[in-house]
Amino acid sequence: MLRLILLRHAKSAWPQGVADRDRPLGPRGRMNAPAIGAYMNEHDLIPALALISPSRRTLETWTEATRDWDKAPELAFEEAIYEAPAGRLLDLIQQQSEASPLMIVGHNSGMEDLAALLLTPAERAKMPSKYPTAGLCVIDFAAADWPDIAPGTGTLERFVTPRSLNLGPEED
Repeated sequence: MLRLILLRHAKSAWPQGVADRDRPLGPRGRMNAPAIGAYMNEHDLIPALALISPSRRTLETWTEATRDWDKAPELAFEEAIYEAPAGRLLDLIQQQSEASPLMIVGHNSGMEDLAALLLTPAERAKMPSKYPTAGLCVIDFAAADWPDIAPGTGTLERFVTPRSLNLGPEED
């Protein structure tokens, strides 16, 4: 069995004159990222390998989320994740070795579209209509290797949001 963990970056700020790639986390993001990370640590959702978009907000989400983790996973920064559509993300996943759980820290609409692409239709119906910032999606596959996963074959193990952790209203 393989496990994929998808984490959308936490809420970012929109400073005037700052390029999209360089946007930092906002105050709510700095609160939500450590809470999602603590949840992951408490529920044994630490990846063997994490692939992270090189944008500032994804890097800051990773740093804040993992600051109190008991163990550090292998880490790789992947340019291909930044502004990637679901198909490109799936290609990246299928290129991986057997490291599981595998985690991707990225952006919407890629994260939302990837989850929808990978889940069976019945499992897709369990997903919320939006994939909020700092949303965490855990998908399991009955496959031995990442190249073997295919669209519509994943099972939703859980979907956690800041709101489900009582951290306030959902965000876009």
